[in-house]
Amino acid sequence: MATKTQIPIVDYLVLGEDPHLEATECTSCGARYFDRRNACASCFGTDFTTVDVPTEGTLRSFTIVTFAAPGVPVPFVAGIVDAGGTSVRTNIINVEPDDEHVKLGMPVRLATYSLGTDDDGVEAIGFGYEPC
Repeated sequence: MATKTQIPIVDYLVLGEDPHLEATECTSCGARYFDRRNACASCFGTDFTTVDVPTEGTLRSFTIVTFAAPGVPVPFVAGIVDAGGTSVRTNIINVEPDDEHVKLGMPVRLATYSLGTDDDGVEAIGFGYEPC
C-alpha cells in the first residue's frame, strides 16, 4: 500500500521540502523550549513566539547507550546538539555508536527517517542528527 500521509513523531518537527524543528521562544529573554509553556522558566515571561531552529549544529554532549528497555536496539548514541544556540536533546544517527566515530564538537545536521507505516498508509517520521 502506498503511503498517503506522513506525520511527525513530535509536534515541533516540521516536515516537507525542508524538514526542520520549531521552538517556542520567550519574547522577553529569548529562552527556547520544545514544549508548550504558560510561563518562561528563565524569566517568568508569558509571551512566546515560534522560531525555526537551524538544521545544522555541534554535538556538545553524548553518551553511548548500551542498556535500554526491551525491544529498543542498542547500542545507540544519545546526545545534546547546539543548533544555533538552541539545545536539542536527540539521538545521533547514521554513525557507528563508538567513541572512534562520535566526538564532542563534531558538526551534525538534522535528518529524518521513517518509524513505520500503519494499515491506513500513514507513515510516522522521526528525527535525529547525523554527522555532516
